[in-house]
Amino acid sequence: MEFNNSDTSFFIKASLQANFCCLSFPKNFSRARKNSINLFNESLMKKVLNVRQYENERSFSIQLEDSYSLLFKMHGNRSNVILVKGENAISLFRNHQVGDLDLKLSQLDRTIDWSKQSFVQHREKLSHHYFTLGKWAWHWLEEKKFNTKDLETQWSEFNRMKSLMEKPDYFLIEHESNLIFSLLPFGTVKKSLTDPIEAINEFFHTYSVTGTLHSEKAVIRKQLFDQIKSGKNYLGKNQSKLNELLNDNHYQLWGDLVMAHMHQMKMGMKSVQLNTFYDNSIVEIKLKEELNPQKNAEVFYRKAKNKQIEINKLEEAIAQKKIEIKKWNLSLETLEATADLKELRKNNPAASTGNKNAEKPLPFFEFEHKGFKIWVGKNAESNDQLTLKHAYKEDLWLHAKDVPGSHVIIKHQSGKPFPRDVIERAAQLAAYNSKRKTETLCPVAFTPKKYVRKRKGDPAGAVVVEREDVMMVEPKL
Repeated sequence: MEFNNSDTSFFIKASLQANFCCLSFPKNFSRARKNSINLFNESLMKKVLNVRQYENERSFSIQLEDSYSLLFKMHGNRSNVILVKGENAISLFRNHQVGDLDLKLSQLDRTIDWSKQSFVQHREKLSHHYFTLGKWAWHWLEEKKFNTKDLETQWSEFNRMKSLMEKPDYFLIEHESNLIFSLLPFGTVKKSLTDPIEAINEFFHTYSVTGTLHSEKAVIRKQLFDQIKSGKNYLGKNQSKLNELLNDNHYQLWGDLVMAHMHQMKMGMKSVQLNTFYDNSIVEIKLKEELNPQKNAEVFYRKAKNKQIEINKLEEAIAQKKIEIKKWNLSLETLEATADLKELRKNNPAASTGNKNAEKPLPFFEFEHKGFKIWVGKNAESNDQLTLKHAYKEDLWLHAKDVPGSHVIIKHQSGKPFPRDVIERAAQLAAYNSKRKTETLCPVAFTPKKYVRKRKGDPAGAVVVEREDVMMVEPKL
């Protein structure tokens, strides 16, 4: 969000991901030409009148003229930015948080009794009573053995903590491999700052880089673990097979026995029982009745020779796999020691492992509406892949009429017709991902995929539609 006084701009960047909810205040901002839209159009060019922090609540509002407000609800994975008119919420950033439409600004303040009497009364459930403090305040007290101290000492420690938080320094802390922004020092303090804007910007940048590093390391770690696991399974199976072959000399033995008793055998015999050389036990040998004894012995010797070739190949494969597993384990050690994102990307320890099964990125974005999957092509080449390789004839195909844009597919569900509102939602996405995205209404063609074909020599994304229906929709993401 940009706030401008005709001379300078002040920016607020809100990251409201489920796993990372944080504000930052960049000094400048360059808007992307693609994949960006205006939000809360009613608030554009409105004058800022005031900023209202709600008492004991992780929410504040920027109050604008004409009774508009932008409410920042910073509730972890339920965070949101809400446009309010008067008392009523009229628009949400995260539309699935439908409960936020019921919020009333006048009901957001929450009171806490900070008196000693209230402290004593709620001594057994302090974290519940002082709900505004958050878990790291209680962690700070726990480090000071708060629960083992007498009442007066606890009251004194509690008020000292409250004073520190009212006029704080700002700490970037590493705790159990996580980066934490805190008003109180504990754990491993990575950096201490006195300016809140500088501090939160430093935290946002560091956390974003660290989070990306951890995320990319997790992907590579899984690849290496999967390869090591697969390699160990390969070793186990092939070592068992090798042991079986090494302990099985019956082809050589049978050849020797047949050659030693040729005078007792004749052509046409299906089997023969002979005494072994070592313990004089009887072994039954199956023969090829169309071969004479000497030819049968040659068959057994050939199989014994082939077995030795197989043993040699297995031993070679096992030795090679052990080398690969050792290499993967070394790569894993390198991965865990890597603390820099650029270094990780430059020297990806999994890049040389030859993982042929690594998944290729899908050529489409996936949406869902009323239980139906909607796939939107990423670009012209992806459109071809989506329509020609990933879509089936029963799927419904959509495209903005007469302009370049994404192919859109609604996946067919057996026995279910395509509901009208699902088609309209997919058409909105097709319109939005086209050259008509800024128009009020956009015509969108739709037809079963079986009526869509591509001619030889056509450019990427170009297809021929043999029959179609058209609907008018508002472009909408």
